[in-house]
Amino acid sequence: MSEVVGLLLAAGAGRRFGGPKALARDASGRPWLRLAHDALVEGGCTDVTVVLGATADEARALVPDGARVVVADDWERGQSASLAAGLRALPPAVAVAVTLVDLPGQTAAAVARVGHDARPASLRRAVFGGRPGHPVLLGRDHWADLLDVLAGDEGARTYLRSHGAEGVDCTDLGGGEDVDR
Repeated sequence: MSEVVGLLLAAGAGRRFGGPKALARDASGRPWLRLAHDALVEGGCTDVTVVLGATADEARALVPDGARVVVADDWERGQSASLAAGLRALPPAVAVAVTLVDLPGQTAAAVARVGHDARPASLRRAVFGGRPGHPVLLGRDHWADLLDVLAGDEGARTYLRSHGAEGVDCTDLGGGEDVDR
């Protein structure tokens, strides 16, 4: 069984952004999908699952080789639909590090810090300047319970709060700002 696997959520339409963020690229032309994937892999994830939705066919071409792809057919229901599709598609693992495609500055160091010494009961999230962010670490003991309560465009936020997720300060590592415009 793999220790920590990665889950990259990239299914949304990016309405505020002006288009699906799964198709976005940085100033040098690198796809945000690759940046997020590489942060997960370089941060210690042994396997990465990418969840696509809006423009899935077009975005699939940007997914790095070796990553598994799952399409959230109900992606329009919000982040919870993407997270649920991803959790259901994960290979056996102790825990999953979850991040979003709209964090092009996400660092491998943040993934490694949050995922350090992962256990099945782990529940952690990166904190940047006192604000919760990504990556989030979900030990496998939480997967089924989280699937039971996911709803709307909130993802795991309420679950993390109500179950006392440990905050891991990653302020010094940067990369905590999402890009919405």
